[in-house]
Parts: sequence; C-alpha cells; structure tokens
Amino acid sequence: MSKTKLTISKNGFIKVEGDFEIVDPEGIVYNVQGRTSLGLCRCGLSANKPFCDGAHRNGFEHESAAFDLPPMKTK
Repeated sequence: MSKTKLTISKNGFIKVEGDFEIVDPEGIVYNVQGRTSLGLCRCGLSANKPFCDGAHRNGFEHESAAFDLPPMKTK
C-alpha cells in the first residue's frame, strides 16, 4: 500500500493524498469516485462536510505549523 499524506493548509482544509478510505461513524465508506487527492473540512463551515467546499475563505484563521507530539504513554 502506498503512503497516505495529509497536509494541513494555512487557513484552510486538510489535503489527503495517496491510497485512502474515508468512513462515517457507522463504518460506511464514502464513495470518492477513485480520487487520490481531496480536501477535508477543518473549519466546520462547509456545506459538504466532511469535504471542503471553500467556505472557510472569509471566516477561518489558523496558522498551522508542525511540532513534535510528546511521547506516547505506556500502558
């Protein structure tokens, strides 16, 4: 399986690229019609959630910058 890449855009969506599957809370798969790249909404304003429709353009600001998470807790 190829590696899936998620890119957090500045003031916008999460771009998903590669081999992926998106499922709803009941485990039903969204039919993405063979796409290998798409945008997921992270502002909550899209009328097409969970997919981005560009509604964030005038009402969402979040400067994303990569950082390291703390180590995972051992069980």
